[in-house]
Amino acid sequence: MPYLALLRRNPQFARLWAAQAVSLIGDWFNSIVIFSLVSVYTNGSGAAVGALLLARFLPPLLVSPLAGVLLDRYDRKTLLIASDIIRSVIVIGFLFANSPDRLWLIYLLTILQFAVSAIFEPGRSAFTPSVVRRDDLVDANVLGSQTWSLALAIGGALGGFIAGAFGIQTALLLDALTFGVSAAFIWSIRPDQPQPERAPHTGGISARDFIEGLRYARAHPQAGSALFVKFGGSIGAVDSLLVAYATVLFPLYLAGSATTAEQAGSFSLGVLWTAFGIGALLGPIVIARRSDGSLRTMRRLILFAYAFITVGWLVFGASTTLLMAAGAMLIKAMGSNVYWTYSSVILQKTVDDAYLGRMFALDMAGFQLATVLSVSVTSAVLEAVGSMQAQTVTLWTAVVSLAPLVIWYLITRWLDAREPHRHPAPVAGD
Repeated sequence: MPYLALLRRNPQFARLWAAQAVSLIGDWFNSIVIFSLVSVYTNGSGAAVGALLLARFLPPLLVSPLAGVLLDRYDRKTLLIASDIIRSVIVIGFLFANSPDRLWLIYLLTILQFAVSAIFEPGRSAFTPSVVRRDDLVDANVLGSQTWSLALAIGGALGGFIAGAFGIQTALLLDALTFGVSAAFIWSIRPDQPQPERAPHTGGISARDFIEGLRYARAHPQAGSALFVKFGGSIGAVDSLLVAYATVLFPLYLAGSATTAEQAGSFSLGVLWTAFGIGALLGPIVIARRSDGSLRTMRRLILFAYAFITVGWLVFGASTTLLMAAGAMLIKAMGSNVYWTYSSVILQKTVDDAYLGRMFALDMAGFQLATVLSVSVTSAVLEAVGSMQAQTVTLWTAVVSLAPLVIWYLITRWLDAREPHRHPAPVAGD
């Protein structure tokens, strides 16, 4: 097993990976519960679900500039542990959002939780090169993406089942526990590689630190162009549409049981997210199986990933059953996993450590910006036309997704022309 060998060669990375794995499984417990609650409390309101998505993605977008500077100025390990502990406390607060009149509490706690997450996600990516051998960076990132996928498949299935069978309180308590376990794993990490010295921080943090990061991205096209990838791949509000499909179009009522609307939505949403997780697991196998680790090849694989996303949107829009919708999510997720993985590897291979925190914060900000814009537009449209028209909205999303595909193709040609000619390994489909 290549990944077992990877973990044995990099024992400190193995602990970071374990923290990621246990935390991600809990995250999906939380997501399925909260989305189902909001949808049920508001009778399937597209605006209410859209507002929840904005509460998840807008705070990190606003906090990202500060988060990136913090990660380049202070100890990344300490920041990761603090982020886990704070989020564990916040998640416990969701237990008190147990009726429609406390819907406001869900939004408030979500804002706080994801504002703190703005430090953890780019921090983990920036911390990875410090605990893994450089020649293992690609495999480490692929494993990270595969873990996200497997956690989605497991967490989506278990989260939907536990929330439906044992109640939302159990699912939320398990989520809070996973943050604590993640913090313990990270605390135990003892990097065996010399850590780069952080820039002096006695003068405080200013906008100048963030501007320096923007200048770095502009001066280094390899890194700067990679910042587009997650932005382009995140066009389209998959979460909004998944909730509409699960709770309005294809709720899953179990035969012979008194399934409530809340439970039916949770079951169906669990099925769709599980399919997404399985697709993400298959992505590297189908699209990226012949990667040679070169920048040129990784850029071309991202191009294939964008194509899979467009196909996935088209099939999702044409779906007439929950099973067909799940198949569409599988296709889309295959592409999503690949572009996410290789855009991160490109940054880790081309960015100096002193700027790595800011680059990953900008990278996540691009993802969050695209998501906020997509959620705003999709939610407004669903509110205007009704969630029953979610399939039509999905088909228009498929058309829009062609834009990043074309833009990345042009970027790839431009970067290839700037570099000395090499002969990259052939990619499936060439």
